[in-house]
Amino acid sequence: MKILLTGGMGFIGSHTATVLLEAGYEVVIYDNLCNSNASVLDSLETITGKRPSFVKGDIRDLTAMTAALTGIDAVVHFAGLKAVGESVAKPIEYYDNNVHGTLVLLEAMKKTGVKRLIFSSSSTVYGTPTTLPLTEECPTGTPTNPYGRSKLHIEEILADVCISDPDFSAVCLRYFNPIGAHESGLIGENPNGIPNNLLPYVARVASGTLECLRVFGNDYPTPDGTGVRDYIHVMDLAEGHAKALPYVLNHKGWIAINLGCGRGYSVLEVVKAFEKASGRKVPYQIMPRRDGDIAANWADPKRAFELLGWKAERNIDDMCRDSWHYEAKRSGIEA
Repeated sequence: MKILLTGGMGFIGSHTATVLLEAGYEVVIYDNLCNSNASVLDSLETITGKRPSFVKGDIRDLTAMTAALTGIDAVVHFAGLKAVGESVAKPIEYYDNNVHGTLVLLEAMKKTGVKRLIFSSSSTVYGTPTTLPLTEECPTGTPTNPYGRSKLHIEEILADVCISDPDFSAVCLRYFNPIGAHESGLIGENPNGIPNNLLPYVARVASGTLECLRVFGNDYPTPDGTGVRDYIHVMDLAEGHAKALPYVLNHKGWIAINLGCGRGYSVLEVVKAFEKASGRKVPYQIMPRRDGDIAANWADPKRAFELLGWKAERNIDDMCRDSWHYEAKRSGIEA
């Protein structure tokens, strides 16, 4: 079984590649390396003993995308820009890359007859929750930022494609907040430039690469005033994709499935857990709320267990331990 991972060199894509390679799938990675590094291929080979095929290309390039899809059985679509705050400042870039890029991918899939797609969606499609936990039946349509709207637009496009073609299958995995790293410490979240996501930023403060963590808002209606999120270990998330593959190969139509732990942690709780895992202080500074952020969200992950047989197995201590192991290894620190 040959699986194409768009954006497969990135944080979630690379971890999913390890799980799929170890499960015996043939993996082809398609990535433009705009926020990742080709050295990930070496790490994947060291971890799994197998080296995935790699095609450097942009999902908006129809010719290259079509060529890469030849002989592919299913696509796992990770490629996309993903920073909430940046999306507010650069909406055109986000819609072009995420929505237009997906349309080009779908056109290439149509040309090559590939009809199985797992989409890297997001809990941001729910917007500001009216009730918690979030089930897949909760209303969408009110994301608070262009990033979330781009994900929702893609979900709606995929639903329309499934209606137009009864043989098409699309599974939209709505991630909550992936953190952590592979236990080997060889791959993890390593964005180019200053990280936008919480854990790589915390890790770089703990390692001394960055001076201070910026906490955006301490006046939310949460127990300590900081934002609360459902953090999920990236390896649990990767295993969710492996569980979704048999489902997408054997079912037709469109479905959304939450991938989360089912409980929330505040920013300051994550900071404390990281200090415990690293044995280092993480100085932080309270900043004004960030545009597009919400107070809290966490998942009801019941559908993933019922349909995929999947549930998160790792806790916040595991997430922080593995994240610190990766950062320490990356920075040359004795952890």
